[in-house]
Amino acid sequence: MQGEGYQSIIPFKDNRVYTSCYCEENVWKLCEFINEQSPDLSREVSAVFISNESRRIPLWKQKSGHGNNPVIWDYHVILLHKSSQCGQSFIYDLDSVLPCPCDLQLYTDRAFRSDQGLKPVFWRKLRAIPAEMFLKTFASDRSHMKEAGEWRMPPPPYPCIQTPESVMNLDDFISMDPSVGVGKVFSLSEFLQHFTDNP
Repeated sequence: MQGEGYQSIIPFKDNRVYTSCYCEENVWKLCEFINEQSPDLSREVSAVFISNESRRIPLWKQKSGHGNNPVIWDYHVILLHKSSQCGQSFIYDLDSVLPCPCDLQLYTDRAFRSDQGLKPVFWRKLRAIPAEMFLKTFASDRSHMKEAGEWRMPPPPYPCIQTPESVMNLDDFISMDPSVGVGKVFSLSEFLQHFTDNP
């Protein structure tokens, strides 16, 4: 679902860089594309990590889900665009069966739903990092995807993402401790209020 006049800011599906089970890198690549193609637009874009202290977060409408049951991820990463042009926020979730982009309110209704009725261990928190900051600070050596020296899922074909300061800081982004890492940590309700009500 798109707002009136809203145009997708990411490549068409056939031209996207996508690797299953590497959502953080998929979103990094989207941020890279947007920053290279439309630097001014990248200021409206954030990478959003979804997790919690127990690393058990339910999301509905995921491609790996079955029927109306949620997928329980340890974390998930999506792209958010708060469009100044149309005054709405849109979610890009490459692992969802929902439209991409998807209006934040629709994504909330279908994928997040609500923390009410969930056990506290499943309550979602979200860390939003401006795209430019994410590109400068994120690093992953993909070691979290190895088990006994073997890949749990095939890695992306390009080199690992690194910074001058780090080769692996993924846990700092997954952490929902506000004193750790970069960006801002929200509860689900705080996130929705911030990105739907603010001009």
